[in-house]
Amino acid sequence: MPGPLAGIRILEFSEIIAAPFAGMLLSDMGAEIIKVEPLEGEPWRLFAPFVPTESRTYISLNRGKRGLTLDLTKPEAREVVRRLVPKTDVVLVNYRPDVPAKLGIDYESLSSLNPRLIYCDNTAFGRKGPHAHRPGYDVIVQGLTGLMALEGKSLDGVPVFNAHAAADYSTGIMMAWAVCAALYHRERSGRGQRIDTTLLGSALAIQNTTFQLVESVDLEWRQRLLKRLEQGRAEGQDYEELRAYLIATRPLQAIGNIHYRVYKTRDSYIVVGALSASLRRKLCDAIGVEDRRIGDPDWDPTKPASREYAAALVAEAEAVLRERTTDEWLALFDAKGVPAGPFRFTQELLNDPQVLANDLQATVEHPLAGTVHMVGAPLQMSETPLAVQGASPALGQHTDEVLSSLGYAANEIAALREAGAVG
Repeated sequence: MPGPLAGIRILEFSEIIAAPFAGMLLSDMGAEIIKVEPLEGEPWRLFAPFVPTESRTYISLNRGKRGLTLDLTKPEAREVVRRLVPKTDVVLVNYRPDVPAKLGIDYESLSSLNPRLIYCDNTAFGRKGPHAHRPGYDVIVQGLTGLMALEGKSLDGVPVFNAHAAADYSTGIMMAWAVCAALYHRERSGRGQRIDTTLLGSALAIQNTTFQLVESVDLEWRQRLLKRLEQGRAEGQDYEELRAYLIATRPLQAIGNIHYRVYKTRDSYIVVGALSASLRRKLCDAIGVEDRRIGDPDWDPTKPASREYAAALVAEAEAVLRERTTDEWLALFDAKGVPAGPFRFTQELLNDPQVLANDLQATVEHPLAGTVHMVGAPLQMSETPLAVQGASPALGQHTDEVLSSLGYAANEIAALREAGAVG
């Protein structure tokens, strides 16, 4: 049974994470993805390769695609793009803001060849504002948007970036989501359009509660905070001091949290998430502690006595959780209706029964790397099921195949290769 995007052709000019991830998700939905790379391959291929031009990072983000190598500085290579675009539904672009126009793959150039074209362009910061001209990576956007400060990790007083590229991956999802919406709009209107996504926008979107300001209760606090941060930076205060002030003064902070956290058990760790009052009561009942704060509208967490009570409650809960194994606690929490789960490292999940039962692992055969096990399609649809379409392409693997489909004869392909336009 074909996927929901069967028959859709997507031309992907991409590198690193965001757009490659978007293209991979759309491939799982059945779209044909033609990934265009420079002759030497995109940078992620060359990051810690285990065989020439093949790295784990590249393979993990580019499955199910056809690989086409073009030197877009050559007019012959641009002609290949001009032949492809009229037969293309979607273009994904993930380059620095100034690059598409220099290579002739900007929206204006390509949409003139195909008015029904959907063009999804991702930049780090958007095309307006003081940062618009800058190239950017996930780590830079983490720093700019506060993502890096969210968990408070630091080394010798210097913020440490989050190892998971949250801005990149969330942007990939945003791009795939927007493309599907634009395809639906085109079905109704017959018109293509341009989509602009940004790492900046995605990073803020996944922090919407932290970003939010309720003027009636937060405005005075924010004004004090901004003044304090400005003063602290002027005085050379380090990150730890500035963040400590933020934590100590921010509204509605969770003090003495026993209900949404990780606990050490007798043999491992367990994760508990009990956000509602009824679930918190179930947790307290299960572990045999009393939390007088539940359901008390007059409880003031800022009072010294309240802080002492919270600290003592945390210590009591931690001591109780250490008395049994993780499996023992999970059995009890299941019986009591308390949301909980074991703590795992990602590497432990390859053959996890829950992962396998939900078809979240896929196995593909790579032409150079051999058998590769990877995350499968992240969702399913009853009438148009998603499926992994194959491994990531070897560098330029489908170049001749794509060129032949555009009407290039064997001698013409040889001439393009001789001219250095294709790989």
